[in-house]
Amino acid sequence: MIEWRERHISEKQLVLLLSFFVGVFCSLAATLLKSFIHLIQQFVEVHLIADSHTWWYLITPIIGITLAALFVRYIVRDDISHGITKILYAISQRKSIIKSHNMWSSVVGSGLTIGFGGSVGAEAPIVLTGAAIGSNLAKAFRLDQKTMMLMIGCGAAGAIGGIFKAPIAGLVFTLEVLMLDLTMTSVAPLLISSVTATVFSYIATGAEPMFPLSNYEAFSMNRIPWYLILGVVCGFTSLYFTRGMNSMEQWMKHKIHSIGMKLLVGGVVLSVLIFLFPPLYGEGYDVIRQLINGDSLSAIENSPFSSLGSADYVIVGYLVLVILFKIVASVATNGAGGVGGIFAPSLFMGAIVGFVTARLLNMSGIVVPESNFALVGMAGLMSGVMHAPLTGIFLIAELTGGYHLFMPLMIVSVVSYLTIMLFEPHSLYAMRLAQKGELLTHNKDRNVLTLLKMDSVLETDLTVVFPEMTLGELVKVISESKRNIFPVIDHDGRLRGILLLDEVRNIMFQPRLYKRFTVNQLMTSPPAILRFDLPMDKVMEIFEDTGAWNLPVVDQDRRYLGFVSKSKIFNSYRHVLVHFSEE
Repeated sequence: MIEWRERHISEKQLVLLLSFFVGVFCSLAATLLKSFIHLIQQFVEVHLIADSHTWWYLITPIIGITLAALFVRYIVRDDISHGITKILYAISQRKSIIKSHNMWSSVVGSGLTIGFGGSVGAEAPIVLTGAAIGSNLAKAFRLDQKTMMLMIGCGAAGAIGGIFKAPIAGLVFTLEVLMLDLTMTSVAPLLISSVTATVFSYIATGAEPMFPLSNYEAFSMNRIPWYLILGVVCGFTSLYFTRGMNSMEQWMKHKIHSIGMKLLVGGVVLSVLIFLFPPLYGEGYDVIRQLINGDSLSAIENSPFSSLGSADYVIVGYLVLVILFKIVASVATNGAGGVGGIFAPSLFMGAIVGFVTARLLNMSGIVVPESNFALVGMAGLMSGVMHAPLTGIFLIAELTGGYHLFMPLMIVSVVSYLTIMLFEPHSLYAMRLAQKGELLTHNKDRNVLTLLKMDSVLETDLTVVFPEMTLGELVKVISESKRNIFPVIDHDGRLRGILLLDEVRNIMFQPRLYKRFTVNQLMTSPPAILRFDLPMDKVMEIFEDTGAWNLPVVDQDRRYLGFVSKSKIFNSYRHVLVHFSEE
């Protein structure tokens, strides 16, 4: 099969053909996931809650999280949370290879979690599914790393196009969020995957937008100041979303070690929050539809606070609490063992932030359209959380059919993005990898250094010497070596120092000194010692700070592994740069 393809189909033709099939498979995966979620939701609503047994809302999310956790632990046996972060990690650190089980495991895990009421979204899992489809198709046809990276992008674009029916958003999401530094020739496969997935989703579920608008007002220039205010509010809410979610995830990860205890704590917290705030149940898309179409009263129904009435301050106060607790509910869902992403939570919170801002302005006597603000608020929060203003603009326009509101979408998205950039240089997706130096960005120099690994530049042909060796024994070693650096190690393999040929050149031809000096007396400390797990950009910083050209490398127990030279890094850098700059 591979040999026939190499003889009859060029690589460019193959990439275009594979991008089409990636789009088809992504659409199929998105349709299956949405159908699976709706099937479970229908079962819960018809058979469990139909007779007003609303206390089932306290139980069903725990059921879903438990089933998802058991599925991941005993069937998948791998971590499938944080889908977008996993894609970024695969691109940066795993040569664009994504495990084959990700083509289906996220669909099952997120379907169970969300179908039973987990307060997360299905979009990040389906993006991971699409990226895995692209990666494994490229791997099956033995394509190189650069092309595999492109196919991951095709999978992500197809997933967004398929689940949201948003082809342009699929393209810009790949460029902004996955941060692929692609050439113009790479755009065609991305478009093919995105458009193909969207078309097949139209065939499966119809061409109507996910959130059709029935109540909106045309853009008015005199409302620009209020949209600017909304952009700033969305930016600070995005900051709360990013830092709050990251802090709570770290707390659950490091403070609660027992899987059973995580399930108990997360399940109880989620159930209590859903009981108090029913809008936190599931993805929250029904609440979004209500707000962008002017039905704010439905959001407070069936909650313990509904007895307080329907005054403006009650609705605003209730929705502010929903905003504050949404990230708690999402972290509780994922931290307890559920599978889901932050697409839906960011859209959900954005719609509420936009509506609350508009309602407060209206309460103060400034008349603004609440439906418009709820709509553009979604774009503002998504832009801030994902650091992707273009994705926010085009996704909300395509989700709602609100192309006539491009101006407010652009204003709010850009202002939100600029606001959060003052405080957070990376999105929630990229934050963990950036802190470890494992993130690819649009900075080509940093990308190349990120792609370089220590084992690819490590030199192991240096002759080691021991501290107790005499100068005479050392001279014999020097005569047989082709290098002028000699690592000094003890008998446990730990690095003690280095010995430079220049340091012994003046005495090595004096036989009378051969037994007087030992290596321990002649060795020196290296300017710095590199750990094997250091990212390459940190290695280069150490080289620059010390002015050295060669540095030893050790493992975490200080056992000697080899040397790295600046010239070897430069040669490898040029090789990788040429490879990824080819059209």
